[in-house]
Amino acid sequence: MNTDRYSRIVVGIERRWLMFCEWAQNDRRKPIIGFSTAMPTPKRLRDLIREIRSARTAADERSVVNKECAMIRDSFRDEDNTYRCRNVAKLLYINMLGYPAHFGQLECLKLIASPRFTDKRIGYLGAMLLLDERQDVHLLVTNSLKNDLSHQTQYIQSLALCTLGSICSTEMSRDLAGEIEKMIKSSNAYVKKKSILCAFCIIHKVPDLMEMYIPATRSLLNEKNHGVLLTAVCLITEMCERSPDTLHHFRKLVPQLVRILKNLIMAGYSPEHDVSGVSDPFLQVKILRLLRILGKNDADASETMNDILAQVATNTDTSKNVGHAILYEIVLTIMGIQSEAGLRVLAVNILGRFLLNSDKNIRYVALNTLLRVVQADYNAVQRHRTTIVDCLKDPDVSIRKRAMELSFALVNSNNVRGMMKELLHFLETCDVEFKSDCSSNIIMCATKYAPNKRWHIDTIMKVLTMAGNYLRSEVVSTLIQLISEAKTLHGYTAQELYKAICDDISQQSLVQVAAWCIGEYGEQLFIETLEDEPPLDATEEDVVNLLDRVLANNNSSCITKEYAITALMKLSSRFKHSNAHIQRVLQTYGSSTDVELQQRSVEYISLFNSYDNMRSALLEHMPLLDHSKCRNVMEDRELPDQDLLISNNVESEVNVLPQPTESANILDILGNGPSSPVSIVPEKKSGGATDLLDLLGDLDPVPVINNSVPLAPNNIMDGLLQSPVNITNQMNGVSKAFPPMDAFNKNGLRLQFTCEREDGKPEATIINMKATNSTTLPISDFVFQAAVPKSFQLQLQSPSGNLIPPMNGGSVEQIIKIANPLKQAIRMRLRMTYTQSGNSITEVGEVNNFPQGLWQ
Repeated sequence: MNTDRYSRIVVGIERRWLMFCEWAQNDRRKPIIGFSTAMPTPKRLRDLIREIRSARTAADERSVVNKECAMIRDSFRDEDNTYRCRNVAKLLYINMLGYPAHFGQLECLKLIASPRFTDKRIGYLGAMLLLDERQDVHLLVTNSLKNDLSHQTQYIQSLALCTLGSICSTEMSRDLAGEIEKMIKSSNAYVKKKSILCAFCIIHKVPDLMEMYIPATRSLLNEKNHGVLLTAVCLITEMCERSPDTLHHFRKLVPQLVRILKNLIMAGYSPEHDVSGVSDPFLQVKILRLLRILGKNDADASETMNDILAQVATNTDTSKNVGHAILYEIVLTIMGIQSEAGLRVLAVNILGRFLLNSDKNIRYVALNTLLRVVQADYNAVQRHRTTIVDCLKDPDVSIRKRAMELSFALVNSNNVRGMMKELLHFLETCDVEFKSDCSSNIIMCATKYAPNKRWHIDTIMKVLTMAGNYLRSEVVSTLIQLISEAKTLHGYTAQELYKAICDDISQQSLVQVAAWCIGEYGEQLFIETLEDEPPLDATEEDVVNLLDRVLANNNSSCITKEYAITALMKLSSRFKHSNAHIQRVLQTYGSSTDVELQQRSVEYISLFNSYDNMRSALLEHMPLLDHSKCRNVMEDRELPDQDLLISNNVESEVNVLPQPTESANILDILGNGPSSPVSIVPEKKSGGATDLLDLLGDLDPVPVINNSVPLAPNNIMDGLLQSPVNITNQMNGVSKAFPPMDAFNKNGLRLQFTCEREDGKPEATIINMKATNSTTLPISDFVFQAAVPKSFQLQLQSPSGNLIPPMNGGSVEQIIKIANPLKQAIRMRLRMTYTQSGNSITEVGEVNNFPQGLWQ
């Protein structure tokens, strides 16, 4: 009996346990302690934030985030997830911290499809943060957006509009543009302003859809709601900036915009739109910007808005920052349209008052804007010159920079002395990052507005001593050119520069200019130049020792040493008692580790040893550089296969602009007479100085030869496709051609000249030289040289090659251009060097039978 009862109890317990397990499996959301298999309740967002912020290290933070992301993934696998909204919110926070959260994109779409507003809000927020047009997933939200845009609740419509404006792609914009166009016509102001902003984003993404919104936009300016007005003005501005036709269409709305702006400034106090006593400044600024766009290059529109601009400028309160914002926009609008002269003066005066403000940001904006409008009304800006110059002393670096730029824009011939004084003081005390720009601009302004040469030279020397090593390298050659043009001040300049480098030889630009002047005008160092200047208390040995110090200084750059050693060589013909000392210095640097310095020294020493009889003629003063010819050189260098040779070519001035190719052929550019410039192309091989003197020796007057080394053609296809003369004829044009003439014919080498007159330039002659070889052996290393008297200017382009095949099987062609401003009979000396059968051959000839039509 007891056994049966016990059995029944056991069976009952087992039955109840099976029923419990079956119930637990069917309802996991009702956890029972000790028996539940349901997911644990996820932590709240605030708890996650607190836990992440309490992490002591980055590793602890990553551990917390990774653990939470794993739990969120597990919860996403459960299709019936009550806490999806909470998990997506936590995932968005994790995404904001920079951790990957792309696995939550589909969950956002599920929340968007939910009928509950709270779910949609988190879902749309997640779509804006996790989706973009580069991912295909974002296209899945298009249908949900379309449904929610037509929802009855304005807040759900608002969520859809914000999301579409944020993540709209080209395809999504085209699909939903019609829905937005309908919503712009809605009577609900809350929905309307968001629809207008969404249309703004769609037009920005797909400008082709602009025409769809133009009809709906026309009536928006009649709205009373300020939010709708503000968004409508933004939309119209975007349309006008993107389409000139739309701009012309909306110019009809200028009177309406003027009326809205007038109502804003004349309306009474409205707490809904008042900001620091100004009625809706945001709308005012947007309207002013739109007026600036509509009034640009349109006199009628500008005339319509002149009065309202003056009213806004005079009635706006300037005691608050919001008033400054409106006045700044007023200034830009006045300067951007065809406004009256009085309005422009008013705008500049507003910026002048900004300069007196204690706020650094306002002063910076004023300087920046004045720099933009200085050309529009130069005289009005000049009235505030004193305030602008005072800004050079401002402790803020940005304000000082803008004040410096504006100060240089205000320099003219009337105020150059006072402005240069202030700018030189600024150069002396400014930060190092300003010295380069400031020194270059001072030199440029002084060159343009200098009242006299003495003031000009003094200003340049002050810049040299103040700028130090921050002076740009290209300024050195400019200063040398300016000094060389002031003939009456050569002695004064040389003496002042000598005194300057006696005090400091560490400033490279100063030493370079000083070395050039001392070398070029060394004979004037010891003469009395001006009554108010005492004579220089120095000897020839002192000058040589100073240049030797420059060479020995470890801080001197290679270019500075090249200037110094060339100056020493120049002084050997200026000084009478220092040649032995100069030779010792040159001998010292003949074994320098610097290749350029060593080469110059060796070549200069060879002048003392082998060509001492003509050293003084070789080291005469350099001729002045012709600015107009320099411009022609730069223009002609744009043509292919062209290397100009002009009598005053700056490239020949080895003591002004040291170049590696100059010293390599320095013996080739030597002459033996007074300065009578003749252009010539040197041969490729060295050691031709004696023959070159023989070639030019009997030209009257005896020439000093300028050098320019012929280079290979810039375009390697020029010689293959067409001859140089064809290129020149196509680019320059020819007005008259003459029959070919034999310029030289000896030992199988024949030179044929084809002369032509250049179109539009009767004093210019173009000669095509064609060299052929009738012997049975080829001619290699062929170099053609030419020399003309000093009244001509000669220009040789690069030859088509240097190999002439035998038996007239080919030719070498070269273009010669001669400028004959005096229209004299053309005379030319020729020299040809080439190699044949291993022998180096030199031929010399003269051409005097040019056709008279070339110069008549």
